[in-house]
Amino acid sequence: MDHGLEIVKEKMGQACKEAGRSPDDVALIAVSKMFAAEKILPVLQAGQKRFGENRVQEAHGKWPALREQYDGIELHLIGPLQSNKTKEAVELFDVIHTVDREKIARALKKEMDKQGRGVELLIQVNTGEEPQKAGIAPLQLADFVAFCRNELHLTISGLMCIPPVDEEPALHFALLKKYGDELGLAKLSMGMSADFETAVALGATYVRVGSAIFGARD
Repeated sequence: MDHGLEIVKEKMGQACKEAGRSPDDVALIAVSKMFAAEKILPVLQAGQKRFGENRVQEAHGKWPALREQYDGIELHLIGPLQSNKTKEAVELFDVIHTVDREKIARALKKEMDKQGRGVELLIQVNTGEEPQKAGIAPLQLADFVAFCRNELHLTISGLMCIPPVDEEPALHFALLKKYGDELGLAKLSMGMSADFETAVALGATYVRVGSAIFGARD
């Protein structure tokens, strides 16, 4: 099982080398959504600490018990967040990649204040402007960042995107990097199993890799 993890790490290292970047600048998130705890255990045993989940409910069902066995786990929410799940999300996750509207930003601020818990926040950008996809439209991004910072006093650390399946991902990664540079946001969550090396070359600081580590989902 850790074979896939090792291959991904090697490829990431090579991509960093070719891009003239330090491997320490790119963090690997093992996307464990839809995989049961027994599938995750070998990856934990191999030393992987960062994991990504799509749904609050699913993560809640498996991670509290795994955290009792393993120290230092960092959990990332990489799927859309509904406002009625904000309380659980703030309790459970260390990083949320999918802030994309005022309602969610307000709910997160309220919950973090209430729990006294800081969670790292990234804004999801709908770089392909796809109507069916979550994420804020590029034209609204600067205003939304300003709202989060100035009105809610939230610290936003970066941006995230999921390129359209039928388009060249490099174009979207380059666009996200441009937005990040313009807005002073250093963290970039981009790149999945099929294109994480391209994402590394274009400035990703988080790559989200599932099937290349765990195998195909059922």
